[in-house]
Amino acid sequence: MTPTFPLSAIQGQPQLVQALLLAAIEPALGGVLIQGPRGTAKSTAARALADVLAPAPFVTLPLGASIEHVVGSLDLSKALAGSEVAFAPGLLAKAHGGVLYVDEINLLPDAIVDVLLDVAASGVNRVERDGISHSHAARFVLIGTMNPEEGTLRPQLLDRLGLCVQLANAQDPRLRSAIVKARLRFDLEPAGFLQDHAQEQARIAERLRQARTRCADAGQLLWSDAVHEEVARQCIEAQVDGLRADLVMLRAARALAAWEGCDAITEHHVAEVAPLVLLHRAGEPQRQAPPAPASAPSPSSAPVPGPQARSSSTANFHQNNAATHSQEQPPLDWGEPQPVASAPVDAQRADALALAALEALAAKKARAPGPQR
Repeated sequence: MTPTFPLSAIQGQPQLVQALLLAAIEPALGGVLIQGPRGTAKSTAARALADVLAPAPFVTLPLGASIEHVVGSLDLSKALAGSEVAFAPGLLAKAHGGVLYVDEINLLPDAIVDVLLDVAASGVNRVERDGISHSHAARFVLIGTMNPEEGTLRPQLLDRLGLCVQLANAQDPRLRSAIVKARLRFDLEPAGFLQDHAQEQARIAERLRQARTRCADAGQLLWSDAVHEEVARQCIEAQVDGLRADLVMLRAARALAAWEGCDAITEHHVAEVAPLVLLHRAGEPQRQAPPAPASAPSPSSAPVPGPQARSSSTANFHQNNAATHSQEQPPLDWGEPQPVASAPVDAQRADALALAALEALAAKKARAPGPQR
């Protein structure tokens, strides 16, 4: 049997470990979506979670899997041998009680992702196809990875994934070297490495078992009105669509309280899980229009100047314009529209300029040589 890197030895990714534990405590959360670059312990952490849930299966869903391969189908061997209609289990049945890992979940067909999310949330796989009507338990922790640079999931599918973690490369030299040293030692001496972490692994496994028991008891850890209001406030500020985020946040806060062994769910638990719930659900912040300058009247309320006012304003236009430009102007913010002052128009001056332009054009035509014969 291939040894598994222990969950207690994973360094530098505390939010990832927390999200996986919460999803294991409360499977109704709908799984965990992990975004991040290669080599950031995504698959390592998923296998490590299945190890602390032991005995639990770890099933990997390949990108080329068909819908029949995932949900199950008609058992052709039994059907051909004895004309018996029997069900052949798929990957969802094999993952029951463990972890279903989907690498690059954003590259799967939407139909398969839809089925995965339905079963992950309900814990039951219902198959109605090929003359088969069958249902079976399929309670597993769904863990999907995604690189946003290669495409994303539709918002409807993203919303149904319970928690989301954004990973980043380790930038601290000491942390980075510690991670590499641990991995090299595990590869060279797995037995000794596992022995060093056996006690901590056993403690995590027992704590996880107790938290799952407390979460399964409907009479324990109920939500207070203060917790409901805090969840509503967080979701409103994040501008999420619908109420699924509220439900997931409440369940995640309850799972965290069970993990910490608390007697009640508090606003602290809500604040801890809110980033995991809202990362992939938060809406775009609304941009407010810049306020209009206080000295500039609106077009509808500005008085229309009469002829005398136009004449007097024309006389002072050049003087006022020079005084305005002589003052130091603040730098323009090219990201927002800027108010532009319009100069008053002198009707007599405009007529004179137009007449002069026409006379200049006529003179130019008169000086032009005629066509040569």
